[in-house]
Amino acid sequence: MKSLLSVLSPALLALTLLLPPGLQAEEPAPTETADRLPRVVILATGGTIAGAGAGAADSATYQAAKVPVEQLLANVPQLPALAEVRGEQIFQIASESFGNEQLLALGRRVAELAENPEVDGIVITHGTDTLEETAYFLTLVERTDKPIVLVGSMRPGTALSADGPLNLYNAVAVAGNLQSRGKGVLVTLNDEIHSGRDVSKALNIRTDAFQSPWGPLGMVVEGKSYWFRLPAKRHTLNSEFDIRQIASLPRVDIAYAYGNLDGTAYRAFAQAGARAIVHAGTGNGSVAAALVPTLQALRQEGLQIVRASRADRGGFVLRNAEQPDDKYDWLVAHDLNPQKARILAMVALTRTQDSRELQRIFWEY
Repeated sequence: MKSLLSVLSPALLALTLLLPPGLQAEEPAPTETADRLPRVVILATGGTIAGAGAGAADSATYQAAKVPVEQLLANVPQLPALAEVRGEQIFQIASESFGNEQLLALGRRVAELAENPEVDGIVITHGTDTLEETAYFLTLVERTDKPIVLVGSMRPGTALSADGPLNLYNAVAVAGNLQSRGKGVLVTLNDEIHSGRDVSKALNIRTDAFQSPWGPLGMVVEGKSYWFRLPAKRHTLNSEFDIRQIASLPRVDIAYAYGNLDGTAYRAFAQAGARAIVHAGTGNGSVAAALVPTLQALRQEGLQIVRASRADRGGFVLRNAEQPDDKYDWLVAHDLNPQKARILAMVALTRTQDSRELQRIFWEY
């Protein structure tokens, strides 16, 4: 056995050294360089992480977006050991009130900070209701390899066992870590690091609310990042989209499928000015036979129809399976859930209306 180990050990060491940095199990201490701490800007937008309840036992009954960024930072006195941190209060709203105006304003501010050589990483505190949408939007439009980390909480800071302070600590640790560069927009909650593309809020009451259908990218333990996989889809620096070139976003709506569905909602969205409609279909993004004529007619009028799945744990929609997408000139969202498909459709429509190009974009992002 001893002789076998003596042979294997050098080989295993060599293999470890050849592993790409993103696949190494343990990361170095979260310092930008040996002679200084990383410089991280925290953009506060509101949400539960800035919420306050009437009492410590109120973990689900509270008012979101009450605590200013200065107090959020003061609540985590360990942050100065991780990074040189400064905060900006960009919004103070519950995230269900996030609209396209907020997406664009936040995206532009992030781009400004990313261009600043004095900024090494960016953390965004955000309500959890639409955090996944903002994270994916930034994934598509921020042309930088600097870490952009979104963070929220499931309990207000006034609650017993509040999760916000540790989540914020972890987010700053990830944003200040050189090994986080080039991995796209990240989301950290419950000690996990998720891709902004993949992650969604799967539960509305527990601290393990955020899940990715293909699993997290890594974990944070005591301020250190441990990576298990890398994003496979195009993002940030490899994206063809740029927030600096997007003046506005077109209207894209989502229609939720259910038994006995007719075309009323789809026609209403079209009349309201939608450029595309995401069909949150059952199973493989299925379309009921009675609905097909409505969607065909809307497509002929110029609306893009995107088939996605309403499946709770993530869908996987194939072209031309049960639905003849080529015949109807429809798009499929692949593994994106309806709300993320809406984000991608909005961004993609700022560049093209060609259905073949749009489908390419859905495959690649």
